[in-house]
Amino acid sequence: LQFVESGGGLVQPGGSLRLSCAASGFTFDKYYKCWFRQAPGREREGVSCIDGSGTIKKYVDSVKGRFTISVDIAKNTVYLQMNSLKPEDTAHYYCTATPLTVGSQWFSQDFDYWGQGTQVTVSS
Repeated sequence: LQFVESGGGLVQPGGSLRLSCAASGFTFDKYYKCWFRQAPGREREGVSCIDGSGTIKKYVDSVKGRFTISVDIAKNTVYLQMNSLKPEDTAHYYCTATPLTVGSQWFSQDFDYWGQGTQVTVSS
């Protein structure tokens, strides 16, 4: 499984970014795809997941109503649209995938493959 994340950058509070993750090496529409983030000195945190068909979407409470996950199955790409960004969203963002069904919580130790990630910095 391989992942290439892009789209990060520096944005002011209240701004928006759209992250992209180009995935390969697995049957894209048979896997849950997830976004995680990790801030300095903190554990890697699950942010959002989407099922193979793009129908079931899950979000951590801190991003509900602000972030939207989506997929383009034809392009094997998963997106994370981030609106109303806050300084506490500053982190390195990673995508990953699992063939298992994701429940109400998801943890980094349950995923084996990661991309290089993309840095998101929210600051004025």
